Amino acid sequence: MLIELSGKRPIIGKDVYIAPTAVIIGDVTIDDGANIWFGVVIRGDTGKIFIGSHASIQDNTVIHVNADADTIVEAGVTIGHGAVIEGCYIEEGALVGMNATVLSGARIGRGAFVAAGSVIKEKQKIPAHHLAAGVPAKMIKPISEDLKGRLAQVSETYVKLGKSYVNNSRIVPEVIQKTL
Repeated sequence: MLIELSGKRPIIGKDVYIAPTAVIIGDVTIDDGANIWFGVVIRGDTGKIFIGSHASIQDNTVIHVNADADTIVEAGVTIGHGAVIEGCYIEEGALVGMNATVLSGARIGRGAFVAAGSVIKEKQKIPAHHLAAGVPAKMIKPISEDLKGRLAQVSETYVKLGKSYVNNSRIVPEVIQKTL
């Protein structure tokens, strides 16, 4: 569902998959090839939100802004299921794990990995290609070359899955019940 708010409406690029239960509100731009999954809420009501090309915003994620900070998610970023992102900057190719929280003013570096369930504090900086984990999150170590390669593939895997949904799924008007 796309909702215009105060004269601002979402701008959606080419080849974007948006699940039918996602809600995108206000000053939001989603670039080409991104995928927005089931139950996602992207609410650009008090500032701008930008989702880069081939970014993957997975099920039940909430992306918001605040009056002091827009939210920028660069190309190839993966935001895991149930994450909460607000007023932060996430650089190209980073991965934010499931149920992680990234608070206002934080910056996640290029290709960095925020572990599942972690909380990135306000204005906290995670350098490029580093692993951060914990509540509150601490930098653990630089990520290995092997993990760098795997992180780079996650986004493209979801781009392919999104294309599959565009081409092979449909909303079913009624439930088919099996009789025993």
